[in-house]
Amino acid sequence: MEVRFAMVIDTDEKLLLDLLNTTPVHEGRPCDLLAGPADGLRWLSAHGQPASEEEWRAALDARAALQDVVRGDAPPAALARFVEGVSCLASLGGEGIEWTPRLPDGRVAAARAVLTWDALRVSGPGRLRACANDECRLFLIDHSRPNTARWCSMAGCGNRMKARRHYQRTRQGKTDG
Repeated sequence: MEVRFAMVIDTDEKLLLDLLNTTPVHEGRPCDLLAGPADGLRWLSAHGQPASEEEWRAALDARAALQDVVRGDAPPAALARFVEGVSCLASLGGEGIEWTPRLPDGRVAAARAVLTWDALRVSGPGRLRACANDECRLFLIDHSRPNTARWCSMAGCGNRMKARRHYQRTRQGKTDG
């Protein structure tokens, strides 16, 4: 007999989104903000995660897998290796039962990012997605009530896409007449 119950574990949407967004496009060229160990260790430290070369490599692998899963290019099973060995310890607190995750050394940031992805998958299906601008490689978490956000940034990609559509409409109107 299988017993299921919900656990409330602190998730870190900022860690997840920042990790997914470490491969932006600058001036038309893709770049990697975690390309080298020094960059990776700084990024991990800035996000309050253990900073070691093993952690950096696991974060790189988790990032690639998460990006593929969120884009629909890989099944969620691609994330399994990042949560192997994860467990939770229950304790009674002032508000009730508190769950403390036990994360494997060398994969703490990767496991936290994947756990957060799963929490978002359950609590807000479809709210974590890639930017609708095909030239952008960033992701967004849509917290709007109607769940209709399409771009990583209205000021950036949203404005560019709207301007592009306007230009195409006005140009098409000139060729029709």
